[in-house]
Amino acid sequence: MLLPRVLTALVGIPALLYFMHLGGLAYWALITVIAGLALHEYAAVLWLGGRGVQRWLSVLGGAALAGAVGLDGTRMPGLPALVLTALTAAAVLREVFRKEHSLDRAALTVFGALFVGWGLGHLPLVRGLEKGELWTYLIFAAVWTCDSAAYFVGRGLGKHKLAEVISPKKTWEGAAGGLAGAFAAVFIARGLFLREVLSLPLAVGTALLVGTLGQVSDLAQSLVKRAAGAKDSSSLLPGHGGLFDRMDSFLLLAPAYYYLLVFFGSR
Repeated sequence: MLLPRVLTALVGIPALLYFMHLGGLAYWALITVIAGLALHEYAAVLWLGGRGVQRWLSVLGGAALAGAVGLDGTRMPGLPALVLTALTAAAVLREVFRKEHSLDRAALTVFGALFVGWGLGHLPLVRGLEKGELWTYLIFAAVWTCDSAAYFVGRGLGKHKLAEVISPKKTWEGAAGGLAGAFAAVFIARGLFLREVLSLPLAVGTALLVGTLGQVSDLAQSLVKRAAGAKDSSSLLPGHGGLFDRMDSFLLLAPAYYYLLVFFGSR
């Protein structure tokens, strides 16, 4: 599986970096589309696993929420609250007028939109900050390094299961390797080109967020797949699964990283 992973990365990473550099509406549109595709995979995984979900409302509502969050504070403040209110109302009313009512189905629909749409929608907000291009490169580099370190350390040294029921292959050794990888990526980046804007406390905070919350976010996404009895969300990206798999670390991490920069570091 290593060769497909490498080939996919060789194509996907340069394209993503290009959109990061462009920023603005191009990057916002890319993230909104990614959120929609990830939500399609989320809904498909649950549906195929026999878990009720309003598939198209989850996809369209979650993508709209991601887009609204990405625009919030710049062009249309308050839009995320409006979209979330409309989505919740639509999910409930959909069940009210069905022959078979399901509160769980409505809840999973709104949860997916929040889990995926709200989280990924903060990535354009990070890009929109002062020095946002650098902050964006940093978080992606740190996450990729963390994921790779966790994978290889866990594969080579892992003995103690981290959360066996949710993700059988993850180990405490792998998690420690991921945390070390996050610190290495952040401090190498700081030494090479971010020393003037990335203070030592902010560097430590960023590395801790990536190495802990990023991995917890990965586990949370695995919990969804486990509940549906699935290994990968799709085969869209050869060797990587789907976008729901590839973006899993950002679902909880991106909002936390954005607010860390807003309150403690962006300048």
